[in-house]
Amino acid sequence: VSSSSSSDHTALEITGIDRPGLLSEISAVLAQLECHVTAAVAWTHSGRAAVIIYVEEGRGGGPIVDSGRLAHVQEQLENVVEAHHGTGERRSVRLTDPKLGRTHTERRLHQLLYADLDYTRCQGCNDDCAKIHVTIEPCEEKGYSIVNLRSADRPKLLFDTVCALTDMEYVVFHAAVSSLGTLADQEYFIRQKDGCTLEKESERHKLSQCLIAAIERRDCDGLRLDVCTMNRMGLLSDVTRAFRENGLSISRAEVGRHGEMAIGSFYVTEASSGGSYVSPETVEQVRKELGESIVVVDKLPCWNGEVKPTAASKPSTRRHDGSAGGEKPRFSLGTLFWAHLGWLSSNFGSSIRS
Repeated sequence: VSSSSSSDHTALEITGIDRPGLLSEISAVLAQLECHVTAAVAWTHSGRAAVIIYVEEGRGGGPIVDSGRLAHVQEQLENVVEAHHGTGERRSVRLTDPKLGRTHTERRLHQLLYADLDYTRCQGCNDDCAKIHVTIEPCEEKGYSIVNLRSADRPKLLFDTVCALTDMEYVVFHAAVSSLGTLADQEYFIRQKDGCTLEKESERHKLSQCLIAAIERRDCDGLRLDVCTMNRMGLLSDVTRAFRENGLSISRAEVGRHGEMAIGSFYVTEASSGGSYVSPETVEQVRKELGESIVVVDKLPCWNGEVKPTAASKPSTRRHDGSAGGEKPRFSLGTLFWAHLGWLSSNFGSSIRS
């Protein structure tokens, strides 16, 4: 857990072992400590979790400026994250010195998971695999290493790939990117920052793992539920508690606010089904408990339930290319959220640059 402050917010960064209910426990502690969550993003990958939360002092707004109170908040969050670490298991809570600078929130999530070694479980695919293919070959006449990637095409694929290369201190001299149907091909001519190419097999293997991880992090499983309601203290704690108590595990979350409204997207799975099924009865029970505006956006292949939209919004099905299919909703929760988060990324000067 690390933190830093700007004139408006305090940023909390948390990494650890992923488990059902982790975000619920974190948000419950913040609510008990009267820390008002203004935005949060959580990613999970390969059994690890990374969370960035922006909070204000619940009593009067603004950042947490008292060093003693900030230390107490950090200590309580560390207790939550460390609670399920077994004996001899790699510990994942770190205190880092915040540095001034601006880092895009999603790039920072890539950095946190990379530092947490989430890529160590990623392996290359064979020719018959439809997942992510990475090959790295020398270009001796030009003094480059050539990286070729093939994967499913999606929004922000190029961003995720370049984040991995840049954070590993590789310099891209030439690149070619193309897509055909649902597939995308990327080719990069790179050198290390010191001008060297990738001579060792261990270097090539690590880069391959990291590129696969960077692409996989955004490809989360689950049913996407959008929430839009009046903002209030402890809202994130109430929403995530309802998910946890109904057996739903969050694989990814994006939360922000727009004026007086709180908006968020949650990708959830049922822990009992191994992440392959979310019953309509469970979703309806969550809706009843929360009494909030919850809209089903993306359905799992086996999800055949139907949740009625509220008067404020209508569900829409999104294709893999990110465009909306069917009837256009009156407003886009994702557009509102990313507009707010984009503002945070460009104006919140306390983001940490590694």
